[in-house]
Amino acid sequence: MYTFERTAKYYETDQMGIVHHSNYIRWFEEARIALMGEMGIPYRTMEENGILIPVLSVTCTYKHPIRFDETIVLELGVRNYTGTRFEVVYTGRQKETGLLSCTGVSQHCFTTKDLKPIRLKRHFPAWHEIFAHAAAEAPDTL
Repeated sequence: MYTFERTAKYYETDQMGIVHHSNYIRWFEEARIALMGEMGIPYRTMEENGILIPVLSVTCTYKHPIRFDETIVLELGVRNYTGTRFEVVYTGRQKETGLLSCTGVSQHCFTTKDLKPIRLKRHFPAWHEIFAHAAAEAPDTL
């Protein structure tokens, strides 16, 4: 499990004064990239080695709004790792109150730059072990 904090910017809010729903997906991506760095596999390093990690799907369920200058704390972890695919689960809480703000899941796969699927275990066994360990350690839900 990894924790990522992000304070909402004014430009991320909508006419109602709350963070626009699309920004939560952006925050998931920021948190996922930071998670990979914490795992010891910066996304840039993967790209430099010819691996891309496209998003196959992403869902977000909104529970309590985040407003300008409030901080969201995202807890996230890897699950359902198969060697070619994995999911990241997210739970977001408002830092100031602890209220549940959102939950979500993103699904990903590993590909070459030509978008051909690749198995980490075969081509990058050390990275495979890191993902397998992260998935074994993360709860199904956060």
